Amino acid sequence: MTEQIVVIGAGGFGRETLDVIEASRAAGANIVLSGVVDASPRAVDLQRLADRNVRFIGDEEALLNEASNETRFVVAIGRPALRRAVTARLLAAGLQTATVIHPKAVVGWGGSIGLGVVVASGVQISTNVTIGDHVHLNPGSIIGHDAELRDYVSVNPGAVVSGNVVVRRETMLGAASVVLQGIVVGAEATVGAGACVTKDVPAGATVVGIPARPMGASS
Repeated sequence: MTEQIVVIGAGGFGRETLDVIEASRAAGANIVLSGVVDASPRAVDLQRLADRNVRFIGDEEALLNEASNETRFVVAIGRPALRRAVTARLLAAGLQTATVIHPKAVVGWGGSIGLGVVVASGVQISTNVTIGDHVHLNPGSIIGHDAELRDYVSVNPGAVVSGNVVVRRETMLGAASVVLQGIVVGAEATVGAGACVTKDVPAGATVVGIPARPMGASS
């Protein structure tokens, strides 16, 4: 059966998700892109969708008015809390999620990937990795062996999650950040771009620098 996928979000990551879907189709995946949904798109994003001949459906209500039993959605919104809220509304309305994985991503043995996940080009997922629901793995990110990424985590481009790391729900790992072996990053935390995390990160904390420290902490 052909999977009809709608991308939620017309911004940068939404359009990167289109790249994943198009590459998957070119590699033989039996999927069709139905269009893009966004409640408040920027004019420049609408123009970029038009330039690549991708249909803009409208807002969530417009999607629900035309969705069928074959419609699946993926929420391509970078902010984890907002991604969770949008996902909850669409699931409550009866829609089902899609997971999209770029054919140039590497996925190791023995792991699991949840619902609504986006895995971009160049991602490397090592062996026995657990990826929760609605996780975003941006281009070039690396997930080490036996790591666990819980629901709604965002791993930005070039970030490295080392082996046996646990990243709890709704956490954002900044571009080119590194989380060292065995670390636990608490729920709803933020790791700044380029940071190197050498100690566990409390829930809700923002850490920056090398080694990573809470924002505003003295060196």
